[in-house]
Amino acid sequence: MDSKELLKKVRKIEIRTKGLVNSVMGGEYQSAFKGRGMEFSEVREYTFGDDVRQIDWNVTARNGSPFIKVFEEEREQTLMLCVDISPSGFFGTQSQSKMDVATEVCAVLAFSAIQNNDKVGLLLFSDHVEAVIPPKKGRSHVLRIIRDVLNAHPTGKGTNIREALHYVNRLLNRRSIVVVASDFQDQGYQKELRMTRGMHDLICLQIEDKAEKKLPDMGLLPVKHPETGETQWLDTSSKRVRAEHEASYVQAQNDLETMFLKMKLDTIRINTNDSYVKPLVSFFQRRIHRG
Repeated sequence: MDSKELLKKVRKIEIRTKGLVNSVMGGEYQSAFKGRGMEFSEVREYTFGDDVRQIDWNVTARNGSPFIKVFEEEREQTLMLCVDISPSGFFGTQSQSKMDVATEVCAVLAFSAIQNNDKVGLLLFSDHVEAVIPPKKGRSHVLRIIRDVLNAHPTGKGTNIREALHYVNRLLNRRSIVVVASDFQDQGYQKELRMTRGMHDLICLQIEDKAEKKLPDMGLLPVKHPETGETQWLDTSSKRVRAEHEASYVQAQNDLETMFLKMKLDTIRINTNDSYVKPLVSFFQRRIHRG
């Protein structure tokens, strides 16, 4: 798309998602993603009821009366958005593709983050890392992130989640929030998931389309795999073919869900045919109630 059309689309997404952040998501984000811990703020005179374990003995000795250390939550965090821009992400059967949904959800998270004074970064990947925007603060920075996701043109044909996570783990030198937005049509990345889960607050944002599950009854159809480019002819009029396709899809989704559960990963599952607001709010609520 040309620069004028791209700017118009970025602005449209900003208006829609910022409205959602201001009305629903902003406070949810802050409650769901707590700071990294407590940091020293100041010392003050001891008063009855204070925790004696927080007495600063050096300051107490200098002043001749007890003083305590005051700590406050270290709020500033980094949100790293890892967005899968492989060809399968551009699939969609109704008004929006999986990439459209990924872009909007990432925009909601990014605007929520900067409202909380957090930094936001972006990594785009296919079968390799396509582009990286280091974490920064501010509205203009988030608008650049949205623009780059919208204007992404992958050079790779497949998906390599392992490589993306490996890159993120080397890039981020302190604990951060890492969101992987993908349809997770990949294999062999479990080790990197575990590693990232141990180093960061990892969230898997899975985006799917209902048409991936059920084949339409339209006779003999050429079906081209979006990532391998391989074309296969399927007799969609056959109940057996349609049933086998659905069973294969369901099994793959069950295996993915089982893996996420075993690793105790936070997940958000969104379908392009439905609104993303409800699953996003449910995710925040789960995090808040979990404490």
